Amino acid sequence: MKITQLLTEDTILLDLQSTSKQAVLSELIGQLDRAGKLSDKNQFENDILAREAQSTTGIGDGIAIPHAKSAAVKSPAIAFGRSNAGIDYQALDGQPSHLFFMIAASEGANDAHLEALSRLATFLMDDKFRTDIMAANSKDDVLVAVAKKELAEGGEEEYREELETTSPSASAKKILAVTACPTGIAHTYMAAEKLNGRAKEMGISLKVETNGSSGVKNRLTDAEIAEADAIIVAADTKVEMARFNGKPVIQTKVGKAIYETDDLLNRAVGGDAPVYTHDRSKDEAAGTDTKSGFYKHLMNGVSNMLPFVVGGGILIAISFFWGINASNPDSPEYNQFAAMLSTIGGGNAFFLMVPVLAGFIAMSIAERPGFAPGMIGGLIAITVTGVEGASGGSGFLGGLIAGFLAGYVTLLVKKIFSGLPNSLEGLKPVLFFPVFSIAITGIIMMLVNPQLTKIYTAISAFLESLGGTNLVLVGLLLGGMMAIDMGGPINKAAYTFGIAMLDAQNFNFMATVMAAGMVPPIGMALATTFFKNKFTRPEREAGKTAYVLGACFITEGVIPFAAADPARVIPACVAGAATTGALVMLFDISLRAPHGGVFVMGLVDGGITSILMYALAIIVGAIVTAIVAGLLKKKVAVAV
Repeated sequence: MKITQLLTEDTILLDLQSTSKQAVLSELIGQLDRAGKLSDKNQFENDILAREAQSTTGIGDGIAIPHAKSAAVKSPAIAFGRSNAGIDYQALDGQPSHLFFMIAASEGANDAHLEALSRLATFLMDDKFRTDIMAANSKDDVLVAVAKKELAEGGEEEYREELETTSPSASAKKILAVTACPTGIAHTYMAAEKLNGRAKEMGISLKVETNGSSGVKNRLTDAEIAEADAIIVAADTKVEMARFNGKPVIQTKVGKAIYETDDLLNRAVGGDAPVYTHDRSKDEAAGTDTKSGFYKHLMNGVSNMLPFVVGGGILIAISFFWGINASNPDSPEYNQFAAMLSTIGGGNAFFLMVPVLAGFIAMSIAERPGFAPGMIGGLIAITVTGVEGASGGSGFLGGLIAGFLAGYVTLLVKKIFSGLPNSLEGLKPVLFFPVFSIAITGIIMMLVNPQLTKIYTAISAFLESLGGTNLVLVGLLLGGMMAIDMGGPINKAAYTFGIAMLDAQNFNFMATVMAAGMVPPIGMALATTFFKNKFTRPEREAGKTAYVLGACFITEGVIPFAAADPARVIPACVAGAATTGALVMLFDISLRAPHGGVFVMGLVDGGITSILMYALAIIVGAIVTAIVAGLLKKKVAVAV
């Protein structure tokens, strides 16, 4: 597929009116929408902003390539905008951006579409091509420049062959590389192009594997890996690393392969690469920190459980608009629609919450064979109580234990049956694994769940008995936990605790963690507004985005500030979030919705007074964060 089939006259803006990053994104999104390329403009904008929150798409050399793969895209398209004056886009090289190519990829985009989109990213590495685009006097000139470049590159097949391997004059060293970015559309292929181009000029034998949206291309073979002298892994997302065990490997971010290409190649050729040792107990992600196996398994369960929690919780909360007893047929408040919402949310979505948690924890540990025993173990946790009056069983606690139990039981079963003859291999996943894993997990859970139920009931009763100062201290602690690592393990632990208390019908804790999680980004956004001389211009621009992210309960919106100045930003965020947590508990505010930020504040129990008090708690905490940050941070040398 040609790029000019995706970049058309009705998606080109030769003279952008925008003067800021946010405005550029909105202007290009508007052009795509007017061209009929989007089904949901707001959703696509959210997806674009989510990609920008991961890392800037201003790649330098005057270029920005905002992109997203979104269900809101009707058909893949490219929007182009040009600013002769240049716009501060927070580019990697710190310089203004002039050329903006917004890539809109649909979730069902085929390989031909994705390869065309990615090919454009590589064309932009050519100085002459960029010059031609800047000099274009009309939309036709832009399209002609793109068409000429495609023709010069020899077409799609020739381009793919060029990426496979270089043809150096001579080199004693054989170097391999892998490139990958979160969306796999732009940076992945730009890094590959830059590595290949510089390797040719330096006479280095190089092959690059790209992990893009359309899959892995130019995959490195076992023989090539065995013969390689060094391997460069430039990735911002997970890649397959076990195959590199025992080889010299340089792990870095994909952006560095674009702007520190010579350094990476020289290190690889010069033998400056540590020997990589594969650790199967850790979840590897090239260019990111590894996390412990326990945390990975837990988060796999929690992340897959969240749709049930969020959807069910919000539906239950909405049902209360007709009255607190609107779902009870014997109540004068009874409303059939409210009863339907309550049944869907509480009777079904919430009922599946714990089994799904356990199932996906077990699946993370033992892969697909662990899923069924995990689900069964989680179901037993909430249905087999053995304790009078404890209708919910061991709840969240039992689900966690069932998930890990099922996972490791399945691993044991797989090991026991590993010696079976090959003729019985097909029976393992459909007969031996499920029968024995479900039986062993189920029997153990049937035996231990009554005791787990007693423990869970006691914990819930203790928390419900807290009041006054004790409850405020709990809110203070939970609030601080939500802010200290901005979406990391401590934040997730506090949020998971709030979800567990939803299952126990205690809604104060959910209100506390959500309010506290909103404070850090909103607080830092306020700081950039009222203490402008303490922040650079890119930080002030990031502050505008942080307002939106904070309002949506996306604590990670504060990460850019924390990464730049953790010693001052983290204490400020913790102070504000802890203040909010304490106030929510002090005001005795309850919230049944487990996500949604300001958009679910209307679901706070207690009417308009409680809603206002909840908003007050968030505002006060955000102000505390802003003031503390303003006092702690130093003035920037030049507030540009």
